[in-house]
Amino acid sequence: MQSTITDDVERTAQSLIGSINDALEERIGRQRFRIWFKNSTRLALTDGYLKVAVPNLFIASWIESHFAKDLAEATRAATGQNVQITFGVDPQLSGQQRRTQLDSQTQPIAGSPKQTHLGPRRTVLRKGAASKALKLSLDTFVVGPSNELAYNAARAVVRDKQSPFNPLFIHGGCGVGKTHLLQGICDAVCRNRPDVRWMYLSAEDFVNQFVLALKTRKLEAFRRRMRQTDLLAIDDIHFLASKHSTQEEFLHTFNTIDLAGNQVVLASDAHPKMIGRLSDKLVNRFVSGMVVKIKPPDFKTRCEICTQYAKMLRKHMPESVIQYIAENLKTNVRELQGALLKLIAFSSLQNSRIDLHMARGVLAEHLERCDPIVHTSDIDSAVATFFGITPAAIHSSKKDRTVALARHFSMYLARKHTKMSFSEIGRCMGNKNHATVLMACKKVTEQLKTNAQLNWHSQAGNKTSKARTILAKLEKAVIA
Repeated sequence: MQSTITDDVERTAQSLIGSINDALEERIGRQRFRIWFKNSTRLALTDGYLKVAVPNLFIASWIESHFAKDLAEATRAATGQNVQITFGVDPQLSGQQRRTQLDSQTQPIAGSPKQTHLGPRRTVLRKGAASKALKLSLDTFVVGPSNELAYNAARAVVRDKQSPFNPLFIHGGCGVGKTHLLQGICDAVCRNRPDVRWMYLSAEDFVNQFVLALKTRKLEAFRRRMRQTDLLAIDDIHFLASKHSTQEEFLHTFNTIDLAGNQVVLASDAHPKMIGRLSDKLVNRFVSGMVVKIKPPDFKTRCEICTQYAKMLRKHMPESVIQYIAENLKTNVRELQGALLKLIAFSSLQNSRIDLHMARGVLAEHLERCDPIVHTSDIDSAVATFFGITPAAIHSSKKDRTVALARHFSMYLARKHTKMSFSEIGRCMGNKNHATVLMACKKVTEQLKTNAQLNWHSQAGNKTSKARTILAKLEKAVIA
């Protein structure tokens, strides 16, 4: 009798564990469930606790960080109760984990081009570790002269099943709309072509997932996840600089997607040739497509952005206030949104109407802190154009007169117009030593004091100009 009761209890517990696994697989997807849970973990329900046995501490930390909520919801759905989740290491699971890896490598992802009979294609959305809806769309993107080309290129990617350029590489300063366009492309593709498999993530997330795949010996699963997509959108691709192994992995990922006739969209703070310590192979791939720059918005565009953001917050904003903000904040969209939010919050707390007098008082400190930002990419571009060389030459180890002179002025302007230290400037200029930057700045300062006559060679022949004249022309090009 006792044996029968025990068997019934065990069968009930096993049934509950099976239900939890089924609910968990439904929540996180079959592929992730197979990689992280099937034969790699062991679940047990005891006295209000869900005990999760894992092969090692690394897996425990990852599951706890990324799937704890899904585990809790799956357990609640199966048992109707809230339980506490605990983790424990069981070395015997290591062998099972390796078998799961081999199993996952032999099973194709559902919806791959050669396996359409298995079911509909899955939309892949991943930013960070959690899947969630994208908050930005092309419908809310304010188009102006500074971003019209980039916007039209994004529309072409959405409209054409095979766009005329691959990759689409969007670059520009902080807060000018690069992320908005990337998310807008994915959002529009998802709505207009629901059969398309797409993925949006940051370069940092790509690096983290690659490292995790190496540590857990699941590199093939990672490669299938990244490469079997119709649209791969990666933000902040400059994060790959100096990461040689990840650059090599991404190069093969890009080649695989490109050869399949699928699309890659990238965003960066700088032009591909301006990203320090990026492999020549990647730079060549990036510039083989369409490289388009988004500049800071002009006055009319800034006014439209303020008007749209105020409508989104359901707050009436007088035209005089919108123009005041747009006239004083010229660098990026985030500054405009921050000023509007601060003004609306003050108005709500004081229960008073927004007018120009209030805006001037409330935003005085905000405007002082938002000085115009000059980016090193803008400096390098202006200097390279003036001296008739490429920005890549400034970042190289070349030491001929023209390149050295251009590099010195780039370092001097970066020190003068940015808040970067000598070491930070050195890293941006091709990983130069801080002492090199210091000596360059001193040399240019001495040349400016004496207004020295400087000579260099360009494609048009030998050039000569005074140091102060060169600096004035460069600063006009950079700050304009």
